[in-house]
Amino acid sequence: MNVSVMQENLARGLGVVSRAVSSRATLPVLANVLLKTEESGLKLTATNLEIGINCWVPGKVEVQGEITVPARLLTDLVASLPNQRIDLQLSAKDRTLKVSCGGSRSSIKGIDADEFPVVAAIGETPATSVDARALRDALQQVVFAAASDESRPILTGVLTKLTGDTMTLAAADNYRIAVRTLKLERPVSPEMSIVVPARSYAELMRILPDAEAPIEITVTPNKSQVLFHVEGIDLVSRLIEGQFPNYEPVIPQSHASRAVLDREAFLSGARRAQIFARDSANIVKIEFGGETSDGEGVSITAHAADVGDNADALEAAVEGSPTTIAFNARYLLDVLANLGTEQAALELSGPLAPGVVRGVGREDYVHVIMPVRTAS
Repeated sequence: MNVSVMQENLARGLGVVSRAVSSRATLPVLANVLLKTEESGLKLTATNLEIGINCWVPGKVEVQGEITVPARLLTDLVASLPNQRIDLQLSAKDRTLKVSCGGSRSSIKGIDADEFPVVAAIGETPATSVDARALRDALQQVVFAAASDESRPILTGVLTKLTGDTMTLAAADNYRIAVRTLKLERPVSPEMSIVVPARSYAELMRILPDAEAPIEITVTPNKSQVLFHVEGIDLVSRLIEGQFPNYEPVIPQSHASRAVLDREAFLSGARRAQIFARDSANIVKIEFGGETSDGEGVSITAHAADVGDNADALEAAVEGSPTTIAFNARYLLDVLANLGTEQAALELSGPLAPGVVRGVGREDYVHVIMPVRTAS
């Protein structure tokens, strides 16, 4: 191998693929990044066996070759080099990669590329494509709601349904459900339904560009893997097997009370309440039309017997009957922080019925939070 690349391009590429490097590698090679020359430059690959990321770095290739080297070592080294041309030369006999930039010379011991797991680009026609920025915004509203507890693996994923020209993303744990729809750039036929690990989507969010570039989505025929491709980057993820729970019957179709609040004010009030709720099982109470809110707005309160209490009266447009409900503060904060609208609507059907949070003026997102049963 003999290839020349610019430092900023190599640093950017390493920053992308290093997200897939295994932090607790069972195999030493999984802590490495694969460098392989191609016609247009250098292909970088990393994997932790759940996800794999390919990134192409433009460069000039003199001699073809491939090697794996410790990802963290190479990333740190390249980041420390000046923004100049970097020459990479492989001594195949002793599996050593020589890195030259300006007056700097380094040698890195590697492992044969043959020992690296295959992270192949899926050679199928993409099923569809979607605007990258729109997908990232949608994932930000859904991924956090997936379960982190591995006792039910299917809930650690995000249900991804492709139907016609619509993509539906749904995540749920035992306490909340987040559902977001967005438009596809190309209709799909037939429709398909897969469950993508939330961790994979979290990494995809980090590498998606700000530009409104299309991201291509490809699913293997056996539905074991999905590939996302955008602007010189592939992310390949395994899929979770199993049947995702039917969440639709849990989403209330009507409500007895509804309040429309300024989202930032609601979020700030919830944050203050959580400071006290930390010492009372993280429970906050929300009251529509109660004494604390002067019978008009919404009050949010938290009480901890050994610490104290907090109450915020929030201006709101309330319709329907007065009611009080208790939520886990973290679940309320998560949805309000990611709602993406200036106003939030909270819809309630009673103290023990699921609450629904929506962004005012948006019909493409719904978030359901299960209430907490309290003594009072």
